[in-house]
Amino acid sequence: MSKRVEQQRGYILHHRPFRDSSQILDILTRDHGRIAVVARGSRGAKSRLAGVLRPFLPLRVSWVAKSDLGTLTGAEAAGAPTGLRGDALLSAYYVNELILNFMHRDDPQPELFTLYGDAIVALGHNEDIAATLRDFELEFLGLLGYAVNLAHEAGSHHEVEPDCHYDYRVEQGPVPVSRQEGPLVFRGSVLRAIAARQFGDPDVLRAANRLLREVITFHLGGKELQSRKVLREVHRGRFSLGPRTGRTSSDLTSIMSRP
Repeated sequence: MSKRVEQQRGYILHHRPFRDSSQILDILTRDHGRIAVVARGSRGAKSRLAGVLRPFLPLRVSWVAKSDLGTLTGAEAAGAPTGLRGDALLSAYYVNELILNFMHRDDPQPELFTLYGDAIVALGHNEDIAATLRDFELEFLGLLGYAVNLAHEAGSHHEVEPDCHYDYRVEQGPVPVSRQEGPLVFRGSVLRAIAARQFGDPDVLRAANRLLREVITFHLGGKELQSRKVLREVHRGRFSLGPRTGRTSSDLTSIMSRP
């Protein structure tokens, strides 16, 4: 029995070529979660969908599905392009990768859909990119059942003390320690500040990045995300965007869309 869905709000997370002129799309939808569909003929020169099927553009999509892989029957823009570029564009691809790696198909998560849309808008407005990402990561992990415990000592209901030091263990939480150094050792006041999203403090923001990078890597089984690899290339000067380099946002889109 086939399922037909009309005019569902969604965002394209990933696309890859399929046969001569088609492509397979991973789409985050509000009421149906992450889905995969074939967009037939959408890579053709005369396709009316060529300018619509792109990441970060809010869409209304329609499809029919008889199996795990559906067929796109329509798509139209449901909002203005975000104008993402540079670090904001790369960060948005990072957000997409998180969803692709953590979220199961056909698992509706309306709150996550809203969280995603808010993050893309914030990045498009060039708001504090690092703070936007840390806030997204914390909320994202919580919605998927991987909430980061920052308030209580591991295995107890004792609140984290501001003047104590803790070794954060992903499967347990903050464990009191006497040492002050270590990859995931934090002062209690810092953990509490991360929980309160006090990312206006550069030290708190750096600590949140250190903590959440390890938490996410742990849940990914050590897998490194493609966006992090590209980010390293950017910082090393091996990849850059702009007229002097001849590279454009389309080059970055091509790299980040690889499986």
